Amino acid sequence: MKKQNHTTAPVRSQLSVLRQICNLIPNHLVPRLARETGADALCRTFSAWSHCAALLFAQLTHALGLNDVCDSLRLHSGPLSAVRGATPPSRNNLSHANKHRPAALGQKLFWAVLSHLQNLCPAFAAGRQGGRRLAHRFKAVIHVVDATTIELIASCMDWARHRRRKAAAKCHLRLDLRSQLPRFAIIDTARDSDATRARELCAGIRPGEVVLFDKAYVDFEHLFSLQERAVFWVTRAKEGMACRVVKKRIHRPEGKILRDDEVLLTVPKSCRAYPQRLRRVVALVEVDGQEREMVFLTNNFAWAASSVAGLYRCRWQIESFFKQIKQTLQLCDFLGNSANAVRWQLWSALLCYVLLRYLAHVSRWAGSFARLWAVCRSALWQRRDLRALLESYGTAGGSFRCLGQPETLWLPGLRPRAVG
Repeated sequence: MKKQNHTTAPVRSQLSVLRQICNLIPNHLVPRLARETGADALCRTFSAWSHCAALLFAQLTHALGLNDVCDSLRLHSGPLSAVRGATPPSRNNLSHANKHRPAALGQKLFWAVLSHLQNLCPAFAAGRQGGRRLAHRFKAVIHVVDATTIELIASCMDWARHRRRKAAAKCHLRLDLRSQLPRFAIIDTARDSDATRARELCAGIRPGEVVLFDKAYVDFEHLFSLQERAVFWVTRAKEGMACRVVKKRIHRPEGKILRDDEVLLTVPKSCRAYPQRLRRVVALVEVDGQEREMVFLTNNFAWAASSVAGLYRCRWQIESFFKQIKQTLQLCDFLGNSANAVRWQLWSALLCYVLLRYLAHVSRWAGSFARLWAVCRSALWQRRDLRALLESYGTAGGSFRCLGQPETLWLPGLRPRAVG
């Protein structure tokens, strides 16, 4: 008897996977932003849309250089032309566009696409499918602020030199903890410290919302300005912080919470910058399988001490975000040495991340972000329905064929009996 094959064939589509991803960007958006930023005046044979599509392709394929991008697109010029008439660039055209066309186009395109996708699917903006239970216990929006350093080559990128033999760019980011989507970003050189950019990153935070910092952002003048704006914050205390205990909220350790005090700063400069009381929570936190004592600071006196420590633990989500984009997308090999080219590539990486995250949301993707990117890269020029591909890839969905039916559960020699 011939064995029947129950596997479902991949759903065919008239559009390539690359075209389906690019269709998430509204048609009118790139031409309008090109006119606003003046990039259309620099476009002759290589349009602004073709430039954006080429950079997006470079992120999806992890292209190693200009030749890699140009040769791949030239070999697939037919399917590429179906992506709203995009044309493959020459090496000189792509290099010139990265160097001279304003990177503000890539920046505005990222924020416009993010806003469009959030309006298109409100659940994507709310982040209801996340597993961060502590974050969902708070009704207010929780922001996480941090920065990541992207190493560059000092010998050919003098504009990014911040030490004698080192050059780097820095991406300062404010992340929404629930949706795992950026709310504000600054891409610049690594010369400025994290604390100097904190005011710009926190300028759009509304009263009643919560922001989480690392101890590198401890600037008491800035923290007091957040206090005056009715913004709650949680951070770690720096080593050797001089303060005086005003009130003890607990008199003996309670589980992992060792101390919970209200303190005043004693150093004159810090005291003038932050003249009000602070809340200091000392807790045992497990790090790499071992418990370590950590000191947290906050301006909220109503939360439980365990919630303060738990909120700071959620700050690690932004580290996971940086790990995803740096290990998956192309942020190691750059398509140009100028500051403008680096900014173009960073904004295109963030755009690619948001598009893939939206596809993961609508298809209920249960795998990792790296595997999602790998699936899209493998089928980039194939004409498969992308959403159906992601819904059926890797894991079983819906019913499970290998489960036995109740009426088939019987022993040899005994009459099968239906189980009611």
